[in-house]
Amino acid sequence: METRIRRAGILFALPWIIGLLAFYAYPLFSSMYYSLTNYNVISPSQWIGFENYSTLFNDDLFWKGLKNTLAYALMQVPLAIMFGVTLAMLLNLPVFGQGFLRTVFFLPSLLPVIATTILWQWLLNPQFGLVNAFLEKIGITGPGWLGDTTWSKPSLVIMTLWVLGNSILIYLAGLQDISKDYYEAADIDGANWLQKTFHITIPLLTPVIFFNMIMGVIHALQEFTLPYALTYGTGNPAESLLFYSMYLYNNAFLYMKMGYASAMAWILFVVVMLITVVLLKSSGKWVFYQGED
Repeated sequence: METRIRRAGILFALPWIIGLLAFYAYPLFSSMYYSLTNYNVISPSQWIGFENYSTLFNDDLFWKGLKNTLAYALMQVPLAIMFGVTLAMLLNLPVFGQGFLRTVFFLPSLLPVIATTILWQWLLNPQFGLVNAFLEKIGITGPGWLGDTTWSKPSLVIMTLWVLGNSILIYLAGLQDISKDYYEAADIDGANWLQKTFHITIPLLTPVIFFNMIMGVIHALQEFTLPYALTYGTGNPAESLLFYSMYLYNNAFLYMKMGYASAMAWILFVVVMLITVVLLKSSGKWVFYQGED
């Protein structure tokens, strides 16, 4: 009987196991092997050892892509957390039309990336964009935004802050999970709104903040679609929007240097893993859970 149950369990799990091996395990180990070859799709691959990695470390575009990606992540992740938490707390207030307001703030995250790209290219156009037109009315000369190397990455960050709907939902779920007992006890002690926010809400929301931080870092370091659509894969102006994943994609599918791109993918994996480990190690000092002493 136990054998039949075990066989039935394996049979039910078999499609998932096959999918895991075919779509995760095989590509993973294949890319590891190809990173040590000069595989380029057209000609047979030859073993070259760590030559791809040594070439990468002397590749100026590799370092530029990595620098751009890290700079973007350092701007985008903290701002996404601050805006996301603030908006979630405002949307959690018991006001008339709460459900409608939540829907309005979530809707932008449902738009396709290409639609978002076209919209923001128009809004941030330095000649006739609405953003610069508004700034001009209040006496401020608007920057070149996407056409300016100084403002290109901040422009990209602004676009991503407009589509925070998914993370706001997670923050709202975290806020709903905080027990009202804490606030009732604080009311008895005479705490005001600001004190309750910084001594109850924010500390007890840190597990959710930590989760969104990890996911935000991973996503930011792999940012591809938005800058690629904005620059058509060029990374201009002056390669200020040449992100790591874009350069990886160009090497793989434009230059057909699959071995070189595989080496880039493994370096990105190591960078993401190291940053994630550092964040996990630091979480014990600032992440608090309900019921802990």
